[in-house]
Amino acid sequence: MDDGLADLLHRVVMLMGEAARRRADDSGGLTYSQIRLLGTLEDIEPTTQHRLAQALSVSDPAISRALRPLEADGLVRITVDPEHARRRLVRLTDPGRKAFHAAGKPLYDEFREGLVAAGFPYERYLEDTLRLAEILAPD
Repeated sequence: MDDGLADLLHRVVMLMGEAARRRADDSGGLTYSQIRLLGTLEDIEPTTQHRLAQALSVSDPAISRALRPLEADGLVRITVDPEHARRRLVRLTDPGRKAFHAAGKPLYDEFREGLVAAGFPYERYLEDTLRLAEILAPD
């Protein structure tokens, strides 16, 4: 890998980590992990706890622990799968969707600003990523 690209990627990862830590410290609300969980859930809901764990690359017990406070706060709803009594289906509630979008937007803006300030060609990256998604999208 090109040393310049490796250095740039390292700076990007550092910026994202710093922003996530600040966000968790400052928000008093959702942590970065919870924001990520809600965003993933929005993309694949309704889904089983197992599939959500796979999507986030965590264990089933870890996803179960992570969902408990979100369910208690009314941000997700967990129900028995009518097709298989041993499975649990997870869905975002309206308050969960609103909380995700409210928390995610400032984080997105902070990441973008940090990347641009670090010299990352964000707009080009965004264009290339969207184009790649179009190419890879199933017909």
